[in-house]
Amino acid sequence: MDSVTQFTLGACVGVAVLGRKIGPRRAALTGGVLGTLPDLDVFLAPDDPIDAFVQHRGWTHSLFVHAALTPVFGEALRRLFKALRDQPFQTYAAVFLCLTTHALLDAMTVYGTRLFWPLFTEPVGLGSIFIIDPLYTLPLLVAMVWAFVVGSMTPRLRKALVICFGLSTAYLGWTAIAQFWMTQRASAWLAEKKVSPDQILASPAPFNTFLWRVIGVDSDRYFNLYMPIFGGASATTLYAYPRHLRFENCPSVSERIAQVAKFSDGYYTIMMKGNRVSVADLRMGLTPNYAFQFVLGDIKSGKLVAGQPRRIDGRGDVKQDFGWLVANIQNRPETRPAEAAAQIDLNAYSMSNAEYKVRSGGACRS
Repeated sequence: MDSVTQFTLGACVGVAVLGRKIGPRRAALTGGVLGTLPDLDVFLAPDDPIDAFVQHRGWTHSLFVHAALTPVFGEALRRLFKALRDQPFQTYAAVFLCLTTHALLDAMTVYGTRLFWPLFTEPVGLGSIFIIDPLYTLPLLVAMVWAFVVGSMTPRLRKALVICFGLSTAYLGWTAIAQFWMTQRASAWLAEKKVSPDQILASPAPFNTFLWRVIGVDSDRYFNLYMPIFGGASATTLYAYPRHLRFENCPSVSERIAQVAKFSDGYYTIMMKGNRVSVADLRMGLTPNYAFQFVLGDIKSGKLVAGQPRRIDGRGDVKQDFGWLVANIQNRPETRPAEAAAQIDLNAYSMSNAEYKVRSGGACRS
């Protein structure tokens, strides 16, 4: 999740566990700092952008590492605050919970988190919540601001913490239920169209859980299926794209493509824009402005010439996408401008007999 959410969550955990001992303000600040520590791995990232991408949320997010670090940070806090010197268990609990709730919340996003490193090194990610979701963060933000404003741990603050934690946790539960529901709905919709993709993934559109994007991977093509949670089949829109998988056979870039393919659990594509060839993780961002897209090389004289990978800025037209997002949430299906050229006319034909034009042009340099 985003840094504001992680600080806010850590602050609320700190107040809940340590507020009575050191006061809500100091507890909130302490918890917020602890809650952001796992993301300091960004300062340890390698220079190569693809390596940095696949290694983020690594050992610093491991529950085992958190357990090992708990006594270190716990003893530091006991020396910093007199009121904690005879409270080792409570102090250790606060440290462990601030660290682990960060990692567990990250595991709810599609990026994934290596919760069990080094015993299990693959990322764990449910993907039921977008990386920034105000409906999750706002209740915790209210409790955190309250804690900074008041001078002592009052009954009203304790009640507010319980309510705010309850609302945010219930919302997380809702996202998991909604993801399962939308996966089932999308599968049924595709079956009616006689489409059987190799794999599908339902994830929420940016900043909400009321419009869902279902990614389908079907050999050398993929599609985006947008479905509002309260809308029927008539509110569904579909866009299809080539994946240009022929470039996977290029020795100069095959290893880099394989890195992204493994990390994305198969939800990746190779993109062409002019003569530029790039690889992208389909799960994060909206087509064609993916959050993690990396240039691999350029087509020169009909052949791919690899270069040093570099990350492409994934921001699109925010104003344009906001209008599209609001309209589709309200069950008013609109064509997404950035994907208009790839939209499938569902009234004209089914996806099973649609033609997908895969652009030619480019091969590997021998």
